[in-house]
Amino acid sequence: MEGPIPGKEEVDVILSDDSSPSPSHDAHGVGGSSGSANKNSNENITIDLPPKETESDSEDAVFRRAQMYQDYMKQIPIPTHRGSVIPFTSWTGLGYSIKKLYGQPLHYLTNILLKQWDRMRIGSEDEERPLDTVIHPCKAEASIWLIEEVHRLTTSHHHLSKLWLSDPMPHAFIDPVFPII
Repeated sequence: MEGPIPGKEEVDVILSDDSSPSPSHDAHGVGGSSGSANKNSNENITIDLPPKETESDSEDAVFRRAQMYQDYMKQIPIPTHRGSVIPFTSWTGLGYSIKKLYGQPLHYLTNILLKQWDRMRIGSEDEERPLDTVIHPCKAEASIWLIEEVHRLTTSHHHLSKLWLSDPMPHAFIDPVFPII
């Protein structure tokens, strides 16, 4: 998931007194070897930024990121040996613990689903009970890994890009993905 980092684009800064370079400026419009530019003159600063992306360029970029993301997530193996019982009070809390314990991200759709499951508990009679007293921790973890496998192996990057375009903050549910080097 490498790509341009927002705010890290190359910026050309041109300093000039007028339209033609003066002898005291080098080819880049900066003071020459003497280092003494006219301090009293008003120097105009122009910043050349790349043109803004059009809507179709932005959609194409999101589509490519979704494709790279999904391709990478397919490559991450689902852990097969799970020997620990993880205490948890919420689905998102269990997801966080799983990420820490196994050192791998959960899919965007899995994170969305865990958040939805937590919302479904609001107003239920056992809302205040820790979730690990309602559902056995091993069953809950196995459920998350099963759903994670479905999301990693079967999600279309077309569908994913549409969701990301409709979500005002999709990165809130995308775990950092670091390739293994």
